[in-house]
Amino acid sequence: MSQWPVYTGAAEPHDGIDALPPPPPWRAFDGGGDSPLDLPAEPADGSAASPDRTHRAHTYRPTEQAVQLVNAALYLRRPLLVTGPPGSGKSSLAYAVARELRLGPVLRWNITSRSTLADGLYQYDPLSRLYAAGRAAAQDLPSGGELQDHLRLGPLGTSLLPYRRPRVLLIDEIDKSDLDLPNDLLNVLEEGQYEIPELLRAARTTPEAHVMVDGSDERTPVRGGRVRCHAFPFVVLTSNGEREFPPAFLRRCVTLRLRRSDEEHLEAIVRAHLGEPDAYARTLIARFLERGNSGELATDQLLNAIYLTGAAGLSAGSRDELAEQLMPYLSRLAGGGERAAGDAQEPDAF
Repeated sequence: MSQWPVYTGAAEPHDGIDALPPPPPWRAFDGGGDSPLDLPAEPADGSAASPDRTHRAHTYRPTEQAVQLVNAALYLRRPLLVTGPPGSGKSSLAYAVARELRLGPVLRWNITSRSTLADGLYQYDPLSRLYAAGRAAAQDLPSGGELQDHLRLGPLGTSLLPYRRPRVLLIDEIDKSDLDLPNDLLNVLEEGQYEIPELLRAARTTPEAHVMVDGSDERTPVRGGRVRCHAFPFVVLTSNGEREFPPAFLRRCVTLRLRRSDEEHLEAIVRAHLGEPDAYARTLIARFLERGNSGELATDQLLNAIYLTGAAGLSAGSRDELAEQLMPYLSRLAGGGERAAGDAQEPDAF
């Protein structure tokens, strides 16, 4: 039986993803047939993610609109484009959803100006294959030049494997990419599949290859050089709002825009990270909100100020001065203009 919302923003993990209804007919995928893959388990020691990411997954406090749009992306099997200033909790959202819905380790693709679609799909090293074959021949050993031993799926490529439940893929800072990357992503995200030409050419003699996946030394079968998803991954693309995206890209995404939180939401964020705010922390929250009317600030600046001024044992004057220095306007630091205070966007949820 279907359920809304599947993702609730609650603190405790659950199996609500199993209540997700079938996809719209135009977003149905059939990779893996009747034998889709199970998600990899989170290691018991938490080593799949850094302590920082684990903490953020536990303490993330989404707003109601964020919950609604995450569920819209899950139901529609569409990527979620999250825009907002640095430090507003955009990437934390992916870890929070993965934790609550028990979707395994998050696959992360950090974008730079040199990133290409091929980087996200897979990496193949023909030179290492050649050297391995040469060494094996010199030592009269079985061939060391097996194609599958020199190919590894990237984060995007891994997310599109035919998993029974959706993997979570974080494509971080997509606005830093080359101008062509958003358009290059369109077909892969629309079709939920891709080809690996090297395996495709070898399919006649090797119809099934077992290749390494991103973030692990585990191997997974790829048949005929083609990968097609079974459950479309939950894809979070983050952007600092530094560029515009093509309309064809935007219409394929569900878009969540972040802005500053109100006082109640900020207190909930502080409480999740640092415990119940004391009187001085509430003063800093009020000051943060007041200063935010004149320029761009990020929630992690407030958290830094509350943590440090509460732990340093400073005098009242020194504490105020330190808090002021920890909350400079981001737009002035970057040398750019300031945003209008009335920008009606979704609050951040660090």
